[in-house]
Amino acid sequence: MADPTKRNGENGQEPTSSDDANLTARLKSLDARIDQASAQRARTTGSPSRTKSDSSALGQAFRLSAEFVSGVAAGGIVGWIVDHLFGVSPWGLIVCLILGFCAGMLNLLRAAGVVKGARYDEKR
Repeated sequence: MADPTKRNGENGQEPTSSDDANLTARLKSLDARIDQASAQRARTTGSPSRTKSDSSALGQAFRLSAEFVSGVAAGGIVGWIVDHLFGVSPWGLIVCLILGFCAGMLNLLRAAGVVKGARYDEKR
């Protein structure tokens, strides 16, 4: 049965000191080339500084969908409460759902940066 610890072509020979020296020299050469390549990559690409507003696309999608859904859900809940308190079913729910949809769209546009916030003061 073949010995799995031996490599092909060794024929049971022990590694010599010259083999170890060659391997060590190749390893040092490879390490130096890796250091040079990483230093060159760092110079060409620079260090990318991430800001707070720079988020991943998936995170941005979840945030925008949460802004919209929360507005519609809040409108639905308020509409359901209005219906039960005042007995105007289904008009409270319909009106509040429409208002929740509008609020969700406004929040969505504000979060995306298309519309400025409500307390935007232009300083001159």
